[in-house]
Amino acid sequence: MLNSILTLIVDTVAAVLGGMLLLRFWMQVVRVRPPAALGQFTFQLTDWLVRPMRRVLPGVGGYDWASLIAALVVIVIAVAINLAVVSSFHPKPLVLMSLMRFFEWVFYGFMGLLLIEVIFSWVNPHAPLAPFIRALNDPLLRPLRRVVPLIGNIDLSPLVLFILLRIGLMLVTQMVMSLA
Repeated sequence: MLNSILTLIVDTVAAVLGGMLLLRFWMQVVRVRPPAALGQFTFQLTDWLVRPMRRVLPGVGGYDWASLIAALVVIVIAVAINLAVVSSFHPKPLVLMSLMRFFEWVFYGFMGLLLIEVIFSWVNPHAPLAPFIRALNDPLLRPLRRVVPLIGNIDLSPLVLFILLRIGLMLVTQMVMSLA
């Protein structure tokens, strides 16, 4: 019981911190400025880890690699703590489980952003956060919108992307599990 509670706490803290680090990296990739409150939350939550890492890992190619590597570090630490709690700490499961968790966070993060955009489009397309979410999803949806036509003035490309993300997660999961 205590192990489960500790695992829950570690996973929750790691998911929030790692998710913000990945969001910070993706905002840099997409070149989108977050709304003030969200930007302030993201940067205050992650600066303590990203700034020291930037001394070692400067941005190359215009990307904030320190944020991405920091997310990987958070994942490895969380998985190591979870493995230590269940008394099965070995390097191979640590690497594989960390890799798997990283891909889960990336795929589920994109699915979450997509779901938020769909909800905004139905409920309030002019919400203050809607253009930001739309800009984050645009690099993934733009190629699909060229292929998937509007049906009855309804854009089905988010549904197609959601299915493709699920398929991608299944494929990555299968590949990582086959390495075990």
